[in-house]
Amino acid sequence: MLRITVVLTLLLLAGCSSAPKGVDCPGQVATIYGQAMGNTEARIFDLVSAFSVSKDGVMVKSGPLHSNDRFQYVPSAVTREGYYAQRLSDKQFRLINPYQNTMITWTCP
Repeated sequence: MLRITVVLTLLLLAGCSSAPKGVDCPGQVATIYGQAMGNTEARIFDLVSAFSVSKDGVMVKSGPLHSNDRFQYVPSAVTREGYYAQRLSDKQFRLINPYQNTMITWTCP
């Protein structure tokens, strides 16, 4: 019985200690007004209440996403860099850079 408890504890700890796995997602770059500017790709780390975007060794973390009513308002946050981060759906994420009038919307498989 002790062996089973030890094995189960080790499995539980191993499962909890693993880092979230990112997914490579294609993205569309556009102006804030919606004019297409091109395509890109990044690795998205979905943490449900937050997400991170990694590309070329640079990572942007959304921080905790908030919404007063998830049925009316998109969960969003402002990053440390000053970008506006939005979780549009379970598979769509957006970063808006107001300083450069651009936004990138990633759609993950």
